[in-house]
Amino acid sequence: MNKLEKLEDFLRHSILFLYYGELFSKKQREYLELYFEENSSFSEIAKKYKITRQAVYDNIKRGIKQLDEYEEKLKIFEKEKELKNKLLFLKSNFTLENLEKIIKEFDYDENLE
Repeated sequence: MNKLEKLEDFLRHSILFLYYGELFSKKQREYLELYFEENSSFSEIAKKYKITRQAVYDNIKRGIKQLDEYEEKLKIFEKEKELKNKLLFLKSNFTLENLEKIIKEFDYDENLE
């Protein structure tokens, strides 16, 4: 895996953490927040919590796996990206027909009241 792939993975998991962070235990959420949001190293996190660097690594690795599993099951990030792409298309190609097509594709044509 090259540096660009690692960066893309890190960014993807950072975004997934924004969606699914509340599903983690308090302690694991703290480790992941430090890692993703504050860009703390494993060593810095280990020092702060007085645990081994390996324990932090294992916890972060397990958290990343959980993020992937949540997204695989719930697909919130994927659906949001898809909706954003469709809205960008609609912005430059607006017709009532295109709007109705997007609404139908997302099953948003039902009365939500």
